[in-house]
Amino acid sequence: MSPENDFSDTEIEAGRRLFAGEWGFLSAASSVASLPPGQGLEVAFAGRSNVGKSSLVNALTGRRTLARISNTPGRTRQINFFDLDTRLMLVDLPGYGYAKASKTEVSRWTTLLRRYLQSRATLRRVCLLIDARHGLKDVDQPLMRMLDDAGVSYQIVLTKTDKLSAGELVLIAERTRAAIASRPAAHPEIHLTSALKRRGIAELRATLASFATLAIPSSIVAAPLSPR
Repeated sequence: MSPENDFSDTEIEAGRRLFAGEWGFLSAASSVASLPPGQGLEVAFAGRSNVGKSSLVNALTGRRTLARISNTPGRTRQINFFDLDTRLMLVDLPGYGYAKASKTEVSRWTTLLRRYLQSRATLRRVCLLIDARHGLKDVDQPLMRMLDDAGVSYQIVLTKTDKLSAGELVLIAERTRAAIASRPAAHPEIHLTSALKRRGIAELRATLASFATLAIPSSIVAAPLSPR
């Protein structure tokens, strides 16, 4: 993993304890009117179709079927909300860049996504998932511009890193870091993950747990470390 992903044992343990909580599916929104009320803090997951959003959500929460996984690109056509006792919400956004989606569907998704990103006061950060094998593409640019314009902090999460060699990972991380350096809302830290091999999951949990600190009981944050 990249050197920025250094976390203390306490931070790793806080992330593990948080995500070991009781997660549940809250709701699915297909229109602005059906968005649930904001509660607690939210972290959203965005990315191209089939980039691995549902797999990453399942890996983070330790649930195999919390988020539905499909091999069919473009299957997630709603905004799905997963809740942890109102302390933290994980939000699975519809994938984009799937050519077979109709123009009407793309327009509807875009409108819903823009309204969610621009008006969601409880949204703390967007994790923008990028397939490590392909890196940032032109299709990712509109969402990045939307996030920059809305002033919504976002962080690149490279997925499927088990498909690349160590040298290839270093190269794609450097290229990605350079590509986002001038973007005002992009966080400079990049997470390298593999839901299949569980790589980078503990570190990403630690990052997300740090966002939710204000909503986490002190017993979780300050509890002694469990054996590793």
